[in-house]
Parts: sequence; C-alpha cells; structure tokens
Amino acid sequence: MLQADTPVQFLKGVGPQRADAFARLGVRTVEDLLYHIPHRYLDATTVTPIAKATVGMEVTLVGRVVSKGVVPTRRRLRIFRAVLRDSSGVIECAWPGQAFLDRSIKPGQLLLVTGPVKYYHGRQVAPREQIVLADAGEGDGEGTNGQGLVLPVYPATEGLTHRQVRRIVAEHLEAMLAVASDSLPESLRREAGVATLDEALRALHRPTRSGEWEQGRRRLALDELFDLQLVVSRARHLAKSAHKGPRFALRKTHTSRLKDTLPFDLTADQKRAVREITADMIGDKRMHRLLMGDVGTGKTVVALFAMLLAVENDYQAVVMAPTELLTEQHGRTLTEFLAPLGIMPEILLGRLSPAEKAAIRGRIADGGARVIVGTHALFQEQTDFQRLGLVVIDEQHRFGVEQRAALIEKGEAPDVLLLSATPIPRTLALTLYGDLDISTLKQKPKGQRPVKTGLRTGRDRQNVYAFLKERCQAGRQAYVVYPVIDESEKVDLKAATTMAEQLKGELAPLTVDLVHGRMKGDERDAVMRAFRDGVVDVLVATTVIEVGIDVPNATVMVIEHPERFGLAQLHQLRGRVGRGADESHCVLLSDVPEQRSRLQPFARTTDGFKIAELDLKDRGMGELAGTRQAGGINLRFTDLERDDDLVLLARRAALALIGSDPSLSGQANQPLRRRVERRYERGIELFRVG
Repeated sequence: MLQADTPVQFLKGVGPQRADAFARLGVRTVEDLLYHIPHRYLDATTVTPIAKATVGMEVTLVGRVVSKGVVPTRRRLRIFRAVLRDSSGVIECAWPGQAFLDRSIKPGQLLLVTGPVKYYHGRQVAPREQIVLADAGEGDGEGTNGQGLVLPVYPATEGLTHRQVRRIVAEHLEAMLAVASDSLPESLRREAGVATLDEALRALHRPTRSGEWEQGRRRLALDELFDLQLVVSRARHLAKSAHKGPRFALRKTHTSRLKDTLPFDLTADQKRAVREITADMIGDKRMHRLLMGDVGTGKTVVALFAMLLAVENDYQAVVMAPTELLTEQHGRTLTEFLAPLGIMPEILLGRLSPAEKAAIRGRIADGGARVIVGTHALFQEQTDFQRLGLVVIDEQHRFGVEQRAALIEKGEAPDVLLLSATPIPRTLALTLYGDLDISTLKQKPKGQRPVKTGLRTGRDRQNVYAFLKERCQAGRQAYVVYPVIDESEKVDLKAATTMAEQLKGELAPLTVDLVHGRMKGDERDAVMRAFRDGVVDVLVATTVIEVGIDVPNATVMVIEHPERFGLAQLHQLRGRVGRGADESHCVLLSDVPEQRSRLQPFARTTDGFKIAELDLKDRGMGELAGTRQAGGINLRFTDLERDDDLVLLARRAALALIGSDPSLSGQANQPLRRRVERRYERGIELFRVG
C-alpha cells in the first residue's frame, strides 16, 4: 500500500534507474514527488489552429512534426527548422542558432510551440518555447492536440525529462494525494483564506486554467511560513524564558544624567527604542532584541542607555564589534559621552601588547571595568567577567552563531541587544529574525544633510574626477569604490589595484591609497587610520569599507560599475559619506543603459528602508535570506512581496501556539511537530529542549 515515505522506485514507470535520477533532484519518496512542484507552466488553453495563424500574431500552436532539418546560411548560422501539421494546415517553425534541437525533435512527435508569426518566404513561427507533448505513434496525451490545457514543466535532470516527470506525476497524483498529511490548523487555513492541501497540490500539478497554480502556491507558502515561525517562536521562547536573565530596576542615576549631557536631542525613534529596551530589561523575561537602524540614525546612543541601565544596577555591559577600527570608533564615542558621568570604558583589542591585554582583563575580571568595548578578544578563554548583565553585538550578522554564543555564555544569561545597520523590510525581518523582538530607527538627527546622488556615464568620468579633486583641494576627502580587486580577462571591469595607480597620476598632488579585502587586517586598518586622520586624501577601495570607518571629513564617493552591487550594498557604501556637517555627494558611474531604471530610484532616495524594499524586488528572497541560510531557512514557495499578510498571520498563530504548548508535546500538535522536524534540522534541536 502506498505511503508518504514509500520510495519512488516502487511507483509504476519509475524503477531503479529513474529513481537514481529522481534522487539527483532531491526526490526519494512519494511525499518528495508530491512536493516536486513545476517551475513553470505553458498555457495551451487558447491554442490557435495553424490555418488561422497570421503574420504579426502571438500564437500557441500544437501540431505533429511532418519534417525537420538543419539549414546553413551564408553567414554560417545554422537554423533548425521543423514543419508542423494539424487538422487545419501546416506551418514552418525556425530556430536560428539552435541546431542542437535536431537531436531531440523528431518526425511524428506532437509539438506545442509559442511565439510570433513572421513572414519569410511564407508564414513562419519563431518559437520562444516548445514542448514535446507526445512521441510518434502515441496518442495526443493530455487532451486533444493539447487544447484546453495548462501544461506543467517540471525540474528535470539527465536521464529524466520534464515530460517523463509529468507523466509519472499525472499517473500517480490521486494516489499520492490520498496519503498526504495536512497538519495545518484549520482555523489558520480559514483565516488565511487558502485552499486545503489536496486542493492546493492538485492546482499546482494539474491546473485547469491559467493562474490557478497561484492558489496552490499560497497554501504551500503558508505551510512553510508557519513551520518557520514555529521554529523561531520556539527559539524566542527558549532565549527569553528558559534562563531567567538579570532583573534590572529603573534607577535613572546614570541614564538621566546622560540625557541631560548629550549635545543633541534624541529623535522620536530613539526615544521609542529606549523605552522598548528599558521595558525589556526591567521585565521578568530575558531581553533578546534587534535594534535595526539606517546609517546615521544613532544606534550607538540608544545602546548606551541600555548599557548604563545595566551599570546603575551594578552589572557590567559589553559591546562587541567585528573590526578593530569599528571598536576604536565605539570607544571614542563612548568615551566622549561617558566623560561627564565619570565613567571610562575599557577597550580590548587584539593588537594590544600582552601586558596591556592582561591589565584590561584583570580589571574586567575584578569588576573594575563596568563598560567594555572589544573585538573577538572578548570571547577568548582568557577573558572573564565578574557580573555580566548586558551584551551588545554590533553588525551582528558578521559574527557566527558560535562566536555570539561564546560571549553571551561569559555571563549568567545576560540580556542581549543586537545592532544592525542594514535595514530590511518588515516582513523579511519577521521571517529572518522572528526569534527576536525588533526596534527600528528610521529618523535621522536634525541638521543632517542627505547625500546628493547622481547617475553618470563613463563619458563624464573626467568631469567627476575634476569635481572630486576640487573638493579635496578645498580640504575634504573622497572614496573611489570598485567591485573587483584585480583586472580579469573574463570580465571587463575597472579594478581597484589598477585604478589606484592610475588615479595617483590623474589626481596628483593629492595623496591616494588603496584598501581591499585581501590585505592583512593590520595593513588594512593602518590605511584606514591614515585616511581617518587626514593623511590620505582619496581612498580607493572595494566593499571592505562598508563597515567600520567613520570619517566626517569625507564628502565625495565615486562608485564605478554600480550595476555590480545590490541596492542595499550601494546604500551601505554611500553611508560612508554625509557623516559630517558639509554637503556630500555620491556619483554612480555606469555604462550599462538597461541598469538606469534600477539605479535611478536608488539615486532619488536616501531612505534605507525604501531601498530595502527595492532590493527585495530586485534580488528576491533567495539572495537576501542568505545570511541565515545556515540556520535552516528554506522558503521554496514564499514570495514576500505578495505574502506579507501570510507572514503576519503565521507569526501570530505560531506565537499563540508556542505560548500554550512550548514544545508541541500535546497529542493534537504531534503531527505538526513531526512536520517541522522534517523540514528544519534546527527544529529537531529546538524541540528536543524542554
């Protein structure tokens, strides 16, 4: 009897050889095959009779291959041609430069083609797509001449064509649907207004009209979003409740003085974030929060209020940053803000001498150091804390899970605040960071000027260099950014190393230096420090400057080949200028006309969250979720542009279910728990605890 875990080998029409091919596609069981969804569809619901196909029409035709062959031209271009016949007439199809089709398209086959009808010695179709519906001698297969059909096209592999997959699925679909297990709560399905599981899978594998598959996709999207939210809600529950963190009291001894001595007023966003963090820290559950803010919105100051709340409760607070340069930057900022309070932060860097590091570690261990800033040196074995109450991790995505955990484990379940300068859309944040509470900073301090961004072509390069030189001779500094370090024969791109030498001549007498990711860390930091200190006028760089350099005197950035960068990455690069009071400029130099429509919206806004939305549309979920792929995020069916309502529904339902049954151990929730564990390896780990 057929079961969900029955190997596909035992399905009629498969056998050992095709089972091996299916395995290469990740299909090993009946359930795998049921979820092996078509990656596209050919709409044959409106098939045009061949006799009625006229020049200028876009048509879908179905006919038997009467003859075929490869025809060479005077220009040595080989054209594959085939003549199709249906009950109304014949027509020629031509595929220039695709002579290889001669090996797969054969006389007698029933062929579906879509494309425009042109005139060349008579009517001729130039197919954009074609699919073999039946071989010679076979019946019409799925319907009369394919008419009235939406044909699914499945992912295929060597030894297994999409047509063979379609036939196997079609033959066994009803039997496979009968063993499919639906563990989605009925109340959630009704609230979302999506199909039942068997309706959804039938719509995906056997749609009867164009667009019907979208109903199936949304149902499977809800399934995977709900499973993911169960995993992150469980992680959130464990992080906040499994270990009771420090319980802080609202004393206001240091925090009130900080507010009074700051040389600026907090923005409304900063005030709200401080209230949210304070409520977490004085609450009865451990804080596990992400502070996400655009470039220049003041995340460090918000984090400082949290750190002082820990200090005034006699705990230690620590900030970990991914680079020594960024750590030094935090150290300078905290020293400036804390000086009026009589608090001196300790700064622990890997480049310090052994004696200096030992002295700092001694003050951390005996409690003399209350506010600590450092790099990876913080989670090394030699570093011990007396009473660690708050861990702040800046640019948290640049640390591995184990590295973050190693620092957090230095205390007894300290509160955790993660900082990120990479804005992402709300639905994506809830998907990727559903295990965290999220505070958002969008407003920038009053008086901060937006960076003026211009899109130019290579013909404007000399004018751009002249502008850059003029600004630097007036006492300012500039960046010139390239997408690659070295030149390559494979890609025609300007490279940082080559252009650094060229610019030294073009921009003389300005001082030009180079920084890139293949340099040793101490060499890279030395160049960046020289730029920060004004010794270097123009810094030629790759994306290594994205994080960790704050030079208010830098007012010009030129980005070569901006089409090679994601929009969010361009925004992070642009954020290196405009950090002072002077007007700043970013110039995008691109010679790819088709990229202008992508780059112009970026040039018109400096709102990181709007740019994040554009980036999501541009690159899609797959790339943007890459930072958490290692954690097991696997969204095959979700489209976050269209499914934001499902994200919110799935999150709310998952939080409620985990709140009532944290380990899904109740009898009614066992099928759901098994499904989550099958889908996510991390789910097994999380649901084994507690």
